[in-house]
Amino acid sequence: MNDRRPQAIARARQRSAVSLRLPVAGLAMLLVAAFWAAAAVAQETTIAHGFKRFGELKYPADFKHLDYVNPDAPKGGEIAIWSQGTFDSFNPYARKGVSAWGAGLSLERLMTGTADEIGASYCLICETLEYPEDHSWVIFRLRDGVTFSDGTPVTADDVVFTHELFMEQGLPSYREGVSRIIQSVEALDERTVKFTFVPDSPKFDRIDQAGSTGVLSRAWFERTGLRLDETSDEPFMGTGPYVLESFDINERVIYRRRDDYWGKDLPINVGRNNFDTIRVEYFADSNAAFEGFKAGAYTFRIENSSKQWATGYDFPALEKGWVVKAELPDGTMASGQSFVINLRRERFQDPRVREALGLMFNFEWSNESLFYGLYERIHSFVENSYLEPEGPPSEAELRVLEPIADLLPPGVLDSDPVMAPVSRADQAFDRANARKAGKLLDEAGWTVGDDGMRRNAAGETLRVEFLQRSPAFDRIVNPYVDNLRKIGVDAVLDRVDPAQWIDRRYAFDYDTVNDNLALGYEPGSGLAQMFGSEDADVSVFNSPGLKHPAVDALIEVIRRAETKEELDPAVSALDRVLRALRFWVPQWYKDVHTVAYYDMFEYPENLPPYALGHLDFWWVNADKAAALKEAGAFQ
Repeated sequence: MNDRRPQAIARARQRSAVSLRLPVAGLAMLLVAAFWAAAAVAQETTIAHGFKRFGELKYPADFKHLDYVNPDAPKGGEIAIWSQGTFDSFNPYARKGVSAWGAGLSLERLMTGTADEIGASYCLICETLEYPEDHSWVIFRLRDGVTFSDGTPVTADDVVFTHELFMEQGLPSYREGVSRIIQSVEALDERTVKFTFVPDSPKFDRIDQAGSTGVLSRAWFERTGLRLDETSDEPFMGTGPYVLESFDINERVIYRRRDDYWGKDLPINVGRNNFDTIRVEYFADSNAAFEGFKAGAYTFRIENSSKQWATGYDFPALEKGWVVKAELPDGTMASGQSFVINLRRERFQDPRVREALGLMFNFEWSNESLFYGLYERIHSFVENSYLEPEGPPSEAELRVLEPIADLLPPGVLDSDPVMAPVSRADQAFDRANARKAGKLLDEAGWTVGDDGMRRNAAGETLRVEFLQRSPAFDRIVNPYVDNLRKIGVDAVLDRVDPAQWIDRRYAFDYDTVNDNLALGYEPGSGLAQMFGSEDADVSVFNSPGLKHPAVDALIEVIRRAETKEELDPAVSALDRVLRALRFWVPQWYKDVHTVAYYDMFEYPENLPPYALGHLDFWWVNADKAAALKEAGAFQ
């Protein structure tokens, strides 16, 4: 709704009246706020319960509950899941240590999204947001009664503190990205906080960035002396529905739902946060975890192993009807899962080398022999979405691409988008692709020596190390390594523990690493952290270390887009360029969730397209749980 802010005038007058009774410092602060409020009267503003970059919000201000939840879902019971490896910290933001699963469960943001809408954010900790047409600032009015887990109230000062804490101690790539959008954050009163934006920042990134600000307790941090960039043996105090109940290092973590959770009756939370406890059991690897599930050590499993899904579900608990095996629809964009090639390494600078590496991964054979035909190949950074380009560039894409024609990789303007290579499914080593790869490497100066290994003019081998942390990937990576070695590439698999993986990942100490590189439906400034030149040397999100002027130019077009008609073709055009640069070896995806769970969990009839929601809006049927326990289904 639009408003000339009569309430702003009233607030300003009220502050002026009480200011006579305040100390000088308080008087000065309130005079500044009153001056701002009076000045704002001249601007027409929007006051709303949510924000959407394009189009109208699906849910009105007076909505009762989200469409995809069961508003009468019972509360109670436990869901138990698994996690791999070890943990030594409850700080999800530090580069040091390995954070426990769920360390951020207690943390909430000013605004939150939904699982059935793209690009929408609704007030959570805030009650309303207010902003002018030019989005030069936004004011959040915090809800009354929002409390941290110790019962203390959340104030606007806590919001300011959290922003400043992340800008001082957060990841460098995060600080860089946010500082280009948010100029300042100030508390106008106890429940009102104002974000002022950098004038030349992209208009439609501003409110989303401000709304994603989390809220941590200033008093708690000052009392504990903990830092955002150090490990912590306790979770940071937040406002969320769950708190840490107990843990055994490297064995399990249990989170308990707060009985006094401030937001349990909010319309956006109705039918959600239904479990009394969320238990996480730790296992050394996925095979051990699967055995634990079969024995009832935990109760819900998202199956990521095609081999297990195809051949492993014949155990007694399933045969007795205790366990449900299901494929549920997944409408999300594919994750962009891939082997990412580190362009920071000089030997990978030549695109012919990267193309050759991609030719030797035989997805078709892997899918038939290892994945039991369950997957589809990823070709695009927007796979399984309406943004995926087909054929030569459309007129709308050309309007974006032609102004930067001299910066584009060959073929982008006049060809179909680059597709992942096709290999023979009946044998792991495809000789035709091997010949193509060998020719490319010869042309790039990597020739085969007497020992069968390829070397450059300096006598160095073409070393390609696959940094992996999951033993489950060995059966996939090893055939790939063998294929590369057959054409003279010095390829090796290096599997490390989770702590080493994190250290090397953050230090960019890898040749290839598994990552997810999907662009998203309505990307914005986050693209600069994923693919932009300016942040490539510091951003952990830019795993390939990509620096390319055409990519930078398209990111800027996307950031500045003010309509869907401008945004969508720019995203498709960026996808074409990224694919043409061949810094990834795309892997696979499927459009269903493969899940197995003990038959006591239930979910709404109509699942939303963009989330499985098993920890969000599923619930326990108490009678079924009691029957399973009586039958001895659980350990």
